[in-house]
Amino acid sequence: MEAKKMLRLALPLIAALILMGCESVKIADIKADPSQFRNKPVQVDGTVTTSFGALSVGAYEIEDETGKIFVITSHGVPSQGVRVRVQGTVFSGATVAGQAVGVAIRESKHEVR
Repeated sequence: MEAKKMLRLALPLIAALILMGCESVKIADIKADPSQFRNKPVQVDGTVTTSFGALSVGAYEIEDETGKIFVITSHGVPSQGVRVRVQGTVFSGATVAGQAVGVAIRESKHEVR
């Protein structure tokens, strides 16, 4: 029983360490072949071009030199114009403000750079 508890506590730490070592993925690569990234952890760097939300829940769009993608968050919405590193999972069928946007990232964490 104790081993299971320790494993349960260690798994999120291991996942975080793996993500920290990941290189950032280009937005164009995600959009060109979303199935390659679907439901897998990714890290993307970009500049926030659009953001909206309330009570720490919302969405924002980031742009790198290859394209734009929406990020769905429940961890607070960064301000327009800031540079961020986003960690999360890619999914299809995203809807933002009642409009279908297709492929997006479900954020697990972001940091302002």
